[in-house]
Amino acid sequence: MLKFSILKCLPVLAVCALLAACVGPQKQTAGYDYTAFKSAKPRSILVLPPLNETVDVNATNGMLSQMTMPLAESGYYVLPVAEVAETFRQNGISLPVEMQATSPKKLREIFGADAVLYTKVTQYGSVYRVVDSSTVVTATAKLVSLGTGDVLWQGGASANGKELGNVDFGSGSIIGMMVQAAVKQVAHSLADKSQEVAGLTSQRLLSAGQPNGLLYGPHSPKYGSD
Repeated sequence: MLKFSILKCLPVLAVCALLAACVGPQKQTAGYDYTAFKSAKPRSILVLPPLNETVDVNATNGMLSQMTMPLAESGYYVLPVAEVAETFRQNGISLPVEMQATSPKKLREIFGADAVLYTKVTQYGSVYRVVDSSTVVTATAKLVSLGTGDVLWQGGASANGKELGNVDFGSGSIIGMMVQAAVKQVAHSLADKSQEVAGLTSQRLLSAGQPNGLLYGPHSPKYGSD
């Protein structure tokens, strides 16, 4: 009887084992690991000018000008970027690559912030395609503790001009669509939509409360809720 009971349970055990095998890995990879972030509890952030890996010379300043607001709205004190730039200048450092090469320990001594944000712009400006054209801004960021040097968080985001409500020229012949794409590219260049798109990219990249995004800071009423 005991042998018969065990055999009857085998199909059930097999199903349970299969479910456990499926659920286990999902729990491990479902979300971002915020262990270091929660341990560090950063209150103030030093935002360094982004590295520019595009051909547009305005990428660094265009992106930098949009980064403070989402961080502040997320509950963090952000060191004024103008004062940070002046402090670097007085120390003979003016290029973003030089600023980002400064050690976390030295940055801590100079600015006294809890964490530093390293950013890289990989796409900025008008992108021409055969039948379409749009303004695209793509960036990645990494938050590092200035106390321990540990990486607390990293992520990336992208946005394009169409999401700002750019006019759609409609569809037609292939030649007509190519002409419209070229016209749109010129219009994007003249209107300089890149900074507006950079604002949307920054919101997606640095606003707290998003999947795998930054945690809410101590100055936010939602602090600790995530």
